Amino acid sequence: MAETKAVEVCVKAATGAPNVLGDCKFCHRVILTLEVKKVPYKLHIINFVDKPQWFLEVSPEGKVPLIKFDDKWIAESDGPYVNGEKISAVDLSLAPKPYHIEIPLEHFKGWKIPENLIHLHNYLKLVFSLETFEKTKAEKKYVIARWKPRIEA
Repeated sequence: MAETKAVEVCVKAATGAPNVLGDCKFCHRVILTLEVKKVPYKLHIINFVDKPQWFLEVSPEGKVPLIKFDDKWIAESDGPYVNGEKISAVDLSLAPKPYHIEIPLEHFKGWKIPENLIHLHNYLKLVFSLETFEKTKAEKKYVIARWKPRIEA
């Protein structure tokens, strides 16, 4: 049986700890996926204070995560949805949750998602404005009605 070649992945180093995995949600998502799928991988932790020359040659923009497939380095796709440019099952699972939490919390408790969470607001605005989301969501008054007995009990 042929040996599976490990996928190479470049990820961000921790601030102040250049040899430790850092705080990057995009890198986390990539290596978490590889772990869950049991894909063998080799991790390259990139110190953003002193990026290695080889890394800048394969990633001129200096962004991570970066994945090597078939001897070609590929940048992880940025996009408006959780998995990049196209809506995925993750978005379809995630989108209803903040909708059904935000409405009763604002109505009964006066709580709103903090304005400084710009990326979250942009994401919610995007998914909440989808024609399919609009077509399938419950009206706010019915979301409030569902929660009223639980909140006022």
